[in-house]
Amino acid sequence: MSVLSPALAAHLATLQNSMADPAQVFALVSAAAAALLIVVSAFVKTIIPLRWLAVASNLGFMIYGALYPNGLMLLLHATLLPVNLWRVLEMQRLTRRVSRAGASDMRSGVWLQPHMRRRRMKAGAVLFNKGDLADRLYLLVEGEMELVEAGRRLEPGRMFGEIAFFAPDRRRSATARCLSACTVLSLDETTFKQLYFQNPEFGFEVVRLIAGRLTDDIKTLQDQLGVQKAPPPPPPAPAPDGAQPGPVNPASAVLAEPGETSAKPGV
Repeated sequence: MSVLSPALAAHLATLQNSMADPAQVFALVSAAAAALLIVVSAFVKTIIPLRWLAVASNLGFMIYGALYPNGLMLLLHATLLPVNLWRVLEMQRLTRRVSRAGASDMRSGVWLQPHMRRRRMKAGAVLFNKGDLADRLYLLVEGEMELVEAGRRLEPGRMFGEIAFFAPDRRRSATARCLSACTVLSLDETTFKQLYFQNPEFGFEVVRLIAGRLTDDIKTLQDQLGVQKAPPPPPPAPAPDGAQPGPVNPASAVLAEPGETSAKPGV
């Protein structure tokens, strides 16, 4: 206790001297505010607000490190600040791209390209077979691809494989085969979940776009199968009052017997 008392007294004396300097007071208030933001961030569940809280706390500790001064703290948070800013701006850009894609009905998945992996394939190569486990969704960048069982050809800019990616059994319903040399981009399940938990708005927009694609596919299938039938023909008009329809006497059924001739008057 005798050892702690002089140290505590020295610390209190330093604090009292700091309170006499407005710059030192501002530094202490900044450090206290930054520490409070860190505590608040422990209760935040989404990544974008969490990143903004981290940016604000970095600024607070940088002010404290510059005015108190504390070179190590200033260097640490000056390094963390651009990292947190870059991450939060990246997520906001992704959110805007997803929103624009939904507003313009763009379902090509171009806004996902920064998070996808590129793969080149030769003509005749099979990307996946029917019944395979669906753990990725794909975007065709170059070339032409065929869904064999469905008899459909995919052109560049088309996202595919996303329905099975979210299906209950997670199995492919068709085989994807390259008709020419192709370049495809893929997004794996782990990356998708990371993007979803970092920004729930991204996840909801993706689900909405996939639902739109599924609706379009159902309509196309209905048109192909002729589900939308033409209306039935109108019923025949009723006979006039008092008139009885006579028996049908087809002339083609009346044939002359051999040797018979028809008599004609005046001949």
